[in-house]
Amino acid sequence: MFDGQAEAAMNFYVSLFGNSTINQIERYGKDAAGKEGTVFHATFTLNGQQYMCIDSPVKHGFTFTPAMSLYVTCDSEEQIDHLFNQLSEGGNTLMPLGTYPFSKRFGWVADKFGVSWQLTLP
Repeated sequence: MFDGQAEAAMNFYVSLFGNSTINQIERYGKDAAGKEGTVFHATFTLNGQQYMCIDSPVKHGFTFTPAMSLYVTCDSEEQIDHLFNQLSEGGNTLMPLGTYPFSKRFGWVADKFGVSWQLTLP
């Protein structure tokens, strides 16, 4: 649930992962509850996994939280480095990219939209 940035977030995420696409977007119309043209409901696929998102017309006292993260198992050091760099740009590093007892290479970030990502290279 985004606050007017759902389409920008989807475009960003789709650009980062192979086998990814925006499947459909329904937008708020002129007299709808949300701002005209923003995302009423959308689905997108990241590396074969489908997600959905909206731009909420209701202002909430909460946003995304690291209590729920998207967990991505990467195939190479190049991939984890690229994803970590792209996702952390304009966001926050929660755990720096490095070697941990549970992973050869791991990093945890909240991206510029507030979505939390845990990236691992087993």
